[in-house]
Amino acid sequence: MTTAPRSLPFDQLSQVILEEEFLRASVEIFEEKITFNKLLGLRATRCTPLVSEAMLEMRPELIGHYGHNRIHGGVISASLDTVGGLAVMNAIGARYAHEPVEQRLQHFSRLGTIDLRVDYLHPGIGTRFRMRAEVLRLGARLASTRMEFLSEEGKVLSLGTASYIVS
Repeated sequence: MTTAPRSLPFDQLSQVILEEEFLRASVEIFEEKITFNKLLGLRATRCTPLVSEAMLEMRPELIGHYGHNRIHGGVISASLDTVGGLAVMNAIGARYAHEPVEQRLQHFSRLGTIDLRVDYLHPGIGTRFRMRAEVLRLGARLASTRMEFLSEEGKVLSLGTASYIVS
Protein backbone atom coordinates (compact mmCIF):
# COMPACT_ATOMS: atom_id res chain seq x y z
CA MET A 1 0.00 0.00 0.00
CA THR A 2 1.41 3.38 -0.99
CA THR A 3 0.69 6.59 0.84
CA ALA A 4 0.05 9.97 -0.74
CA PRO A 5 2.90 12.48 -0.47
CA ARG A 6 2.51 14.74 2.53
CA SER A 7 2.60 18.49 2.38
CA LEU A 8 5.93 20.11 3.16
CA PRO A 9 6.57 21.67 6.58
CA PHE A 10 6.94 25.46 6.70
CA ASP A 11 10.70 25.39 7.33
CA GLN A 12 11.26 23.59 4.01
CA LEU A 13 9.14 25.84 1.78
CA SER A 14 11.96 28.26 0.92
CA GLN A 15 13.78 25.38 -0.81
CA VAL A 16 10.95 24.79 -3.31
CA ILE A 17 11.31 26.16 -6.83
CA LEU A 18 7.91 27.24 -8.11
CA GLU A 19 7.51 26.18 -11.73
CA GLU A 20 6.56 28.64 -14.49
CA GLU A 21 3.07 27.18 -15.01
CA PHE A 22 2.18 27.70 -11.35
CA LEU A 23 3.71 31.20 -11.24
CA ARG A 24 1.82 32.27 -14.37
CA ALA A 25 -1.43 31.00 -12.85
CA SER A 26 -0.93 32.72 -9.48
CA VAL A 27 0.04 36.01 -11.16
CA GLU A 28 -3.00 35.78 -13.43
CA ILE A 29 -5.23 35.33 -10.38
CA PHE A 30 -3.53 38.28 -8.65
CA GLU A 31 -3.52 40.68 -11.62
CA GLU A 32 -6.56 39.69 -13.68
CA LYS A 33 -9.05 37.51 -11.82
CA ILE A 34 -9.10 39.58 -8.64
CA THR A 35 -10.68 42.52 -10.45
CA PHE A 36 -10.12 44.95 -7.57
CA ASN A 37 -6.36 44.44 -7.99
CA LYS A 38 -6.80 45.13 -11.70
CA LEU A 39 -8.74 48.31 -10.88
CA LEU A 40 -5.89 49.48 -8.62
CA GLY A 41 -3.31 48.56 -11.26
CA LEU A 42 -1.31 46.15 -9.09
CA ARG A 43 1.39 44.15 -10.88
CA ALA A 44 3.31 41.23 -9.40
CA THR A 45 7.06 41.68 -9.82
CA ARG A 46 8.54 38.81 -7.79
CA CYS A 47 7.12 35.55 -6.47
CA THR A 48 9.02 33.03 -4.36
CA PRO A 49 7.64 30.47 -1.92
CA LEU A 50 7.82 32.90 1.04
CA VAL A 51 8.26 36.40 -0.43
CA SER A 52 6.15 38.21 -3.01
CA GLU A 53 6.53 41.71 -4.39
CA ALA A 54 4.31 43.97 -6.47
CA MET A 55 4.23 47.50 -7.81
CA LEU A 56 1.66 50.20 -8.35
CA GLU A 57 1.76 53.25 -10.60
CA MET A 58 0.25 56.42 -9.10
CA ARG A 59 -2.81 57.70 -10.95
CA PRO A 60 -5.15 60.63 -10.23
CA GLU A 61 -7.91 58.16 -9.23
CA LEU A 62 -5.76 56.95 -6.32
CA ILE A 63 -5.21 60.36 -4.69
CA GLY A 64 -6.37 60.56 -1.10
CA HIS A 65 -5.32 64.13 -0.35
CA TYR A 66 -5.69 66.44 -3.35
CA GLY A 67 -3.65 69.23 -1.78
CA HIS A 68 -0.56 67.06 -1.41
CA ASN A 69 -1.14 64.58 -4.27
CA ARG A 70 -0.59 61.63 -1.94
CA ILE A 71 -1.99 58.15 -2.33
CA HIS A 72 -5.14 57.24 -0.40
CA GLY A 73 -4.59 55.22 2.79
CA GLY A 74 -7.21 52.72 1.64
CA VAL A 75 -5.15 52.02 -1.49
CA ILE A 76 -2.11 51.40 0.71
CA SER A 77 -4.10 49.09 2.98
CA ALA A 78 -5.66 47.17 0.09
CA SER A 79 -2.29 46.85 -1.67
CA LEU A 80 -0.62 45.46 1.44
CA ASP A 81 -3.49 43.03 2.02
CA THR A 82 -3.40 41.70 -1.53
CA VAL A 83 0.38 41.32 -1.76
CA GLY A 84 0.21 39.46 1.57
CA GLY A 85 -2.43 37.21 0.02
CA LEU A 86 -0.19 36.63 -3.01
CA ALA A 87 2.66 35.59 -0.71
CA VAL A 88 0.37 33.12 1.07
CA MET A 89 -0.86 31.77 -2.28
CA ASN A 90 2.71 31.06 -3.33
CA ALA A 91 3.56 29.50 0.05
CA ILE A 92 0.55 27.20 -0.34
CA GLY A 93 1.70 26.39 -3.85
CA ALA A 94 5.11 25.43 -2.47
CA ARG A 95 3.63 23.42 0.40
CA TYR A 96 1.67 21.26 -2.03
CA ALA A 97 4.37 21.17 -4.75
CA HIS A 98 3.76 17.44 -5.19
CA GLU A 99 0.22 18.15 -6.50
CA PRO A 100 -0.65 19.16 -10.08
CA VAL A 101 -0.96 22.93 -10.65
CA GLU A 102 -4.75 22.89 -11.06
CA GLN A 103 -5.16 21.00 -7.79
CA ARG A 104 -2.90 23.47 -5.96
CA LEU A 105 -4.93 26.40 -7.29
CA GLN A 106 -8.03 24.91 -5.63
CA HIS A 107 -6.42 25.51 -2.21
CA PHE A 108 -6.83 29.26 -2.83
CA SER A 109 -10.62 29.07 -2.81
CA ARG A 110 -10.66 29.20 0.99
CA LEU A 111 -8.02 31.93 1.36
CA GLY A 112 -9.33 35.06 3.07
CA THR A 113 -8.08 37.90 5.27
CA ILE A 114 -9.16 37.66 8.90
CA ASP A 115 -6.98 40.39 10.42
CA LEU A 116 -5.07 43.33 8.96
CA ARG A 117 -3.05 46.02 10.67
CA VAL A 118 -1.38 48.92 8.88
CA ASP A 119 0.97 51.55 10.30
CA TYR A 120 1.25 54.65 8.10
CA LEU A 121 4.77 55.98 8.69
CA HIS A 122 5.26 58.57 5.93
CA PRO A 123 3.02 60.24 3.33
CA GLY A 124 2.67 58.21 0.14
CA ILE A 125 3.90 60.74 -2.40
CA GLY A 126 5.44 59.54 -5.64
CA THR A 127 4.83 58.18 -9.11
CA ARG A 128 5.40 54.48 -8.40
CA PHE A 129 5.19 52.36 -5.26
CA ARG A 130 6.41 48.90 -4.37
CA MET A 131 4.97 46.35 -1.98
CA ARG A 132 6.75 43.42 -0.35
CA ALA A 133 5.21 40.62 1.71
CA GLU A 134 6.85 37.79 3.61
CA VAL A 135 5.04 34.77 5.00
CA LEU A 136 6.00 34.40 8.66
CA ARG A 137 3.88 31.32 9.36
CA LEU A 138 1.79 28.92 7.34
CA GLY A 139 -0.19 26.51 9.46
CA ALA A 140 -3.00 24.11 8.62
CA ARG A 141 -5.66 26.78 9.20
CA LEU A 142 -3.93 30.18 9.43
CA ALA A 143 -1.11 32.08 7.76
CA SER A 144 0.64 35.24 8.98
CA THR A 145 2.47 37.83 6.89
CA ARG A 146 4.50 41.00 7.28
CA MET A 147 4.22 43.58 4.51
CA GLU A 148 5.92 46.83 3.46
CA PHE A 149 4.65 49.64 1.25
CA LEU A 150 7.68 51.40 -0.21
CA SER A 151 8.50 54.42 -2.30
CA GLU A 152 10.14 53.81 -5.65
CA GLU A 153 13.47 54.59 -3.96
CA GLY A 154 12.87 51.95 -1.26
CA LYS A 155 11.82 54.16 1.66
CA VAL A 156 9.33 52.35 3.90
CA LEU A 157 6.11 54.40 3.86
CA SER A 158 3.80 51.93 5.61
CA LEU A 159 4.10 48.59 7.39
CA GLY A 160 1.47 45.93 7.73
CA THR A 161 0.77 42.57 9.28
CA ALA A 162 -2.04 40.25 8.38
CA SER A 163 -3.57 36.88 9.20
CA TYR A 164 -5.32 34.78 6.58
CA ILE A 165 -7.58 31.77 6.84
CA VAL A 166 -6.22 29.04 4.57
CA SER A 167 -8.60 26.14 5.22
